[in-house]
Amino acid sequence: MKPTLAIVGRPNVGKSTLFNRLTRTRDALVADVPGLTRDRHYGVGRLGDRPYLAVDTGGLEPEATGVFVEMARQVRTAIAEADIIVLVTDAREGLTARDRAIGEELRRLGRRVFVAVNKAEGMNTELATLEFHEMGLGAPYAISAEHGAGVHDLVEAALADFPVEEESGEPDSAVRIAIVGRPNAGKSTLVNALVGEERVVTFEEPGTTRDAIDVELAVHGRRYVLVDTAGLRRRGKVFESVEKFSVVKTLQAIDRANVAVLVLDAQGGISDQDAHIAGFILERGRAVVVAVNKWDGVDSYARDMTKRAIARKLKFLSFARIHYISAREGRGLAKLVDSVDAAYKAAMAKLPTPRLTRTLIAAVAKQAPPRAGLSRPKLRYAHQGGSNPPVVVVHGTALNAVSESYRRYLEADFRRVFRLEGTPLRIEFRSGRNPYVDRRV
Repeated sequence: MKPTLAIVGRPNVGKSTLFNRLTRTRDALVADVPGLTRDRHYGVGRLGDRPYLAVDTGGLEPEATGVFVEMARQVRTAIAEADIIVLVTDAREGLTARDRAIGEELRRLGRRVFVAVNKAEGMNTELATLEFHEMGLGAPYAISAEHGAGVHDLVEAALADFPVEEESGEPDSAVRIAIVGRPNAGKSTLVNALVGEERVVTFEEPGTTRDAIDVELAVHGRRYVLVDTAGLRRRGKVFESVEKFSVVKTLQAIDRANVAVLVLDAQGGISDQDAHIAGFILERGRAVVVAVNKWDGVDSYARDMTKRAIARKLKFLSFARIHYISAREGRGLAKLVDSVDAAYKAAMAKLPTPRLTRTLIAAVAKQAPPRAGLSRPKLRYAHQGGSNPPVVVVHGTALNAVSESYRRYLEADFRRVFRLEGTPLRIEFRSGRNPYVDRRV
């Protein structure tokens, strides 16, 4: 297994900047706001050709309150599961009482700790690290996470005692699932219920999860990667730059996913913002499953009103399966995973050209496209133009006159014949000559 390197320290010393440097990504949010990283955030780093697992954590506060208590629990979990601890400090601020307290806690745990004195650019290395020797955790390393100075030496020393792992080179076959929805709809609770451990901070405060967190899951031998995303809010409510970053990362997570699970809050009702999020999933062409959470917390009248609201506001997702669940109680989750499988299968379906064309001809015979002016569209043949989502390309003449209602009619027929449930289906019309018409066998 890859050695695991956990990055810990007090808030705002540059832990996420170091994580991004190690993983060569911008996966961890970076801004001058204490408490920005709230969850354990995982990424793969490399020292030459040698991979290792890097874990970014939230800041440790000696006197934490509120959500920061949950953050501290997450940090201590990361420490427990890591092989190596990198304690990040700030050369400009010097050794603080909080640094000493964290160092003392790590020493009591008997963990392998490397002290990184960050923000040391432009400083004399010996002077920058001098007082950090007092922590008694070995020789500190002067680094600049932002510019990369000293980082290679730090990681090389940290990994020195671990054997090199040979990678299998097998492709990643996991189904990527983006968990999306408004703040506090229960997305993190759903991930924790599926995984069976508390990997993501859950707290009764909208916007608790700011980063998109990747969590691996295996069910009946099938691999999944759950991406628990920051709660999306209406643009008008996105005041903090941090929240803007989180919205961007959520949208990026949808782009990276095979299937999106749209989590709705039965207690909070179905809002226009839910419809906007659903619209983005549809626009990006992602397979989707709808999970109406907190179903156990509403009465029969509220349940009926919720179903009516979904039918009205999310009618463009009529192809998606809907599950009424309780993530907190673990109810309805098995069938939810089954629907994810079905949606993924539909999104990746292979649609043979002969069968597509037969389906098209049968649909036209049953109901021809209406005339537009002096011309009537003529639909000749169809073939698949892509997957995830499936794209059906229809060829013929005067196809620019095909109405939206007729396009929906064809979509419904293709869905019925090929059982394309849970995925968007795109139909493209191309006017021109059939290249097969004059072909002789």
